Amino acid sequence: MTDLLNRNADEHHAAHVLSHRAPAHLFPIPPVMVQPPRDPRWKRRIAGGAAVLVLIGAGGSGGAFLTERYLSGGSASAATGTSGTTVAATTITEGDELAPIVAQVQPSIVTVLVDSTRESSLGSGVVLSDDGLILTNNHVISSNGTVSVRLSDGRTVPAKVVATDTTHDLALVQATGLTGLTPVTFATDDSIAVGDTVLAFGAPLGLEGTVTSGIVSAKDRSLDTGEEKLTGLLQTDAPINQGNSGGALVDTSGRVVGINVAIATSGDSTGSVGLGFAIPADTVTAAVTQLEAQIAS
Repeated sequence: MTDLLNRNADEHHAAHVLSHRAPAHLFPIPPVMVQPPRDPRWKRRIAGGAAVLVLIGAGGSGGAFLTERYLSGGSASAATGTSGTTVAATTITEGDELAPIVAQVQPSIVTVLVDSTRESSLGSGVVLSDDGLILTNNHVISSNGTVSVRLSDGRTVPAKVVATDTTHDLALVQATGLTGLTPVTFATDDSIAVGDTVLAFGAPLGLEGTVTSGIVSAKDRSLDTGEEKLTGLLQTDAPINQGNSGGALVDTSGRVVGINVAIATSGDSTGSVGLGFAIPADTVTAAVTQLEAQIAS
């Protein structure tokens, strides 16, 4: 497989070299994957050692494999694995004036955990209701494992997937036994402009409670996953990495302007290169309305 990846990368590079720079690779953000540990409790598996990061396809996989992703007609492939120790952290890349926004939004951000016999993974999510209705990306929960949700206060509770929207890569998860949570507030698409400051919330590389900042660097981007085409996406230079899937992109009023869904990488790296993509708020709220109707029917 390594030879196949290298050959595809070489052929793509030869055909599309621009100013002697390798093209970016673009793909939906995979959740963070960890090898099944002896201790079944997620808290120990994160604190105890390295997380193995891989790109997975629809439905889940036990390891990395070749996938093709396209953005605005430019093809790119990605499949890799890296490792690193995960510890809780919060990072703010601008001044202290952003701290009140973080304090306002952070209680509404959760980590979505999926456990199966072969693998475990985590992504991010946002609170939609005070009793634990959570919004995340569909690709976060698509491996069909046992789902749980960890809140910002450290509590981990069982959850189940109650509705999915593969067209927009969104899903609703219902956490059990909860009351008094703080739902997010959504902005509207016309309230955000290129150049506006935004914050990205989530658990990149398993680092729960992480916040990064940047700007909206473009609007109305399209990402073709090969199965579905995501359109109207926001582009941001706020650092987004594996594990940010399903997390919030928030404006300086603390309103969600998008749900993080995809990143670009360059060369052999799977890390952020300042090109992240989020499903815009109007698309999200319309999809959520339809998903809630599925639950009610």
